[in-house]
Order: sequence, then structure tokens, then C-alpha cells
Amino acid sequence: MASSTATMGNLPSGIGICTTIPDILYLPELIFGGLVWILVACTLVVPANPQGWVMFVSVFCFVMTFIWMLVFTCGGHHNRGSWAAADFAYHGIAAFFYLSASVALAKVTLEMKDGTKFQNYQLDISAVVFSYVVTLLYFVHTILSAIRWKSF
Repeated sequence: MASSTATMGNLPSGIGICTTIPDILYLPELIFGGLVWILVACTLVVPANPQGWVMFVSVFCFVMTFIWMLVFTCGGHHNRGSWAAADFAYHGIAAFFYLSASVALAKVTLEMKDGTKFQNYQLDISAVVFSYVVTLLYFVHTILSAIRWKSF
């Protein structure tokens, strides 16, 4: 006979965010997102529009992920299912933003291959690689957050 009891989801707090999936991904998201921010800030901003979008996305996601991590660390979510849904939504939006910023940065980097200093080109290549890594981290966090949200 099938069990009729459903397991209730659990949102971690305190040091538990460093030991649970998907919350363990906060730190790599912050580290690699900060690297994208720093690398794009170090380069020559030509053209300004796509790289401005990359800077907005990297700074916005860095700050919001840090705030999100603090809320989870302090237990401000009170283990409510709505916070699990918000976690899924935020990381989905962040993954979409980072994907759009990564594509824009890759396009700008390919276009500047011949016309700028080689050091700026190398910095942009590094920023593109790290922005795709961050996109992957946010995407994996989104999938794992969706699985956790469904357990509530």
C-alpha cells in the first residue's frame, strides 16, 4: 500500500546553507560573479551598451545573491514554501540575465579581436568564460531550487 504522508521541504539556515544542495552554490556564484564584475570593470568599455548590461547584471546578481544568502543564513525565510518558490524564481531570473549578458559580452569580445590592445582582449575572454560559468551555476541552482520547491 502506498504511503499517504508527504515529506515536507526544509530550507536551511545558519551554517546549514554551506552543507545543503542547492544552497552550497551561493559561494561559487558570488566568487565567479565577482570575477566577472572585476574583469569587465578592468577592460576598455567599447561599445558601452552591451558591456554596461554585463556590469548591471554582474553587480545586481552579486548584491542580490549576497542579500539572499544573508536572509537564508539568518533564517529570515521561516521555512515557508513561498521562500522556496522565490528562491526558484530569483535564480531563474538571474540565470536568464547572465545568459543574455554572456552572449552580449561574447559578441563584443569577438568583434574587438583585431582592434584593441591584446590585454583588454584577454580580460574580455576571461570575463566571457567566467560569465558562462556563473550562468551554469545559476541554472543548476534554479533546477535544484525547483526540485526543493516541489517538496513543499
